[in-house]
Amino acid sequence: MARVMAVSFERYGRLYYLDPGEQDYSVGDRVLVPTDSGPEVAECVWAPEWVEEDGFSELPVCAGLAGPEQLERDAANRRRRAEAKLAAKKLIKRNQLPMKVVAVDFVDSGIDFDQLVVIYFTAPHRVDFRSLVRDLSATLHGRVELRQLSARDEARLTGGLGSCGRELCCSTFLVDFEPVSVRMVKDQDLPLNPLRISGACGRLMCCL
Repeated sequence: MARVMAVSFERYGRLYYLDPGEQDYSVGDRVLVPTDSGPEVAECVWAPEWVEEDGFSELPVCAGLAGPEQLERDAANRRRRAEAKLAAKKLIKRNQLPMKVVAVDFVDSGIDFDQLVVIYFTAPHRVDFRSLVRDLSATLHGRVELRQLSARDEARLTGGLGSCGRELCCSTFLVDFEPVSVRMVKDQDLPLNPLRISGACGRLMCCL
């Protein structure tokens, strides 16, 4: 048996599982989650409880409740991400690039001249965005990195409801995308109707 809790960085977003340690947390608590760039604020959406250990071994340990300083920093980062997303959309339109901004991640290193803004986008093909990066760096006063996403990754980040009426599997609990083929559809005697077997990403549904 293992004691497990679940948190989400965005409301109705993907779930991340943590070891609560010796502490007790309630749904709605703002807690600190260890990440590669330091502790980040997330919301507890599943209070700690005992579960079977399968799939829950070696989870990161929750770093405790978020204090006023961490909450203020999190709110500031959310505002900066929103500002960066708006600036990116305006510059993409100005440069007439076939790109769609999906999400923005602001990485604060604690050094004013070493701030990194990661902008995730989708495009129908490869895009030469070198001039866009220069414009964004000048506008946002920091380093900018652009990362192109696949249709499945876009659905994971944006979230939404599937045809079953539940939150998308990819944006809640799926860790990796497993290959899905038409043969799986035929093996289950399902109709080859794209509207019935396609997910929000336009690809074959992961649950097939």
